[in-house]
Amino acid sequence: MPVKFAGLETIILDVPTIRQHVLSVATMRYQSLVLLRLRCSDGTEGIGEGTTIGGASYCDESPESIKLVIDTYIAPVLRECDLENVAATMRAVRQAVVGNRIARCAVETALLDAAGKRLGLPVSTLLGGSVRNKVPVAWTLASGQVEKDAEEAQAMLEAKRHNIFKLKIGKQSVTADVAHAAAIKKSVGDKGSLRVDVNQAWNETDALRGIAMLADVGVDLVEQPTHREAYPTLARLSQRSPIPIMADESLTGPRSAFILASQAAAGVFSIKIAQSGGLLPAVAVGAIAHAAGVGLYGGTMLEGGVGTAACAHLAATLPNVDWGTELFGPLLLTEDILSEPLTYADFELAVPNQAGLGVALDKDKVDYFRRDGGSRLVKMKAGG
Repeated sequence: MPVKFAGLETIILDVPTIRQHVLSVATMRYQSLVLLRLRCSDGTEGIGEGTTIGGASYCDESPESIKLVIDTYIAPVLRECDLENVAATMRAVRQAVVGNRIARCAVETALLDAAGKRLGLPVSTLLGGSVRNKVPVAWTLASGQVEKDAEEAQAMLEAKRHNIFKLKIGKQSVTADVAHAAAIKKSVGDKGSLRVDVNQAWNETDALRGIAMLADVGVDLVEQPTHREAYPTLARLSQRSPIPIMADESLTGPRSAFILASQAAAGVFSIKIAQSGGLLPAVAVGAIAHAAGVGLYGGTMLEGGVGTAACAHLAATLPNVDWGTELFGPLLLTEDILSEPLTYADFELAVPNQAGLGVALDKDKVDYFRRDGGSRLVKMKAGG
């Protein structure tokens, strides 16, 4: 018997961050998570997450558009599909919905979670099987303040939670950004790796100067220094840079991965299931990188526990994750939305090994933070 659609619920949660998170494109004080609960006719329920960064400032999707596309355009497609056949279902979704990669990722994640539960297998097994059960996790320093970033890095080292650090830069002058990075590297020393993320803020001239200066102060890698569509610029920078350039915003699925690899435009790919359009397309991105000899890094859209678990399942299956991951999203939030939070210890994240994603939602937390009238909103309206 085919497994049919029995309903879905798409919810936006607004969860505060533990401190402001400063990027070149936005300053975040909370994260909006789009959660999907997909009910199937055989009684299984799959959960998925579609999350972006900084509302609509980071890419062409927003929390509101993700929810709208799922509810209005993808749900009718699911009603006509055998949900047990994830590949065929997602092909139908792609035919009906162009772009909207984050929305499609949320749906595919829920389908794979349900399939794993149905079969009693982790999602990583559905993707081909794990080659590791833990992944190194970087911490992003993005307070915007040198002293605070340095203190934060030291605290993470002492707690053995992170020894890879990514510093957000791009809002200040090149000279000021390099000075910020130099101060953090001096504080961390040989105890940790420091990378920087420019989030497309530089032009080619600034990038040439900035990257050379960053290499001189001990930075190991520069992420997305220039505009995401400027592939030739990235290629020229990669050929001249003394340290690796990592593609992030430029990497939007298998097609872009092929172009970047064929043009030698990046030495490292930040692989993200959201930007790739789902877990299965992200597997293809990983295969292209591996074939081309490009390093891999498990990127994040600052997902909550559901999306982070999904990313961890992908990272567990990749041939290599040379540069680690930055799957720290839940740790940036003041509250965890999972009934049992993911496990971070000794600089690594443990990949869940139960059926499906291996995680469950904390219903009280979901109710509290949901935008459409949860208990947090009721309390705020009451002046609590």
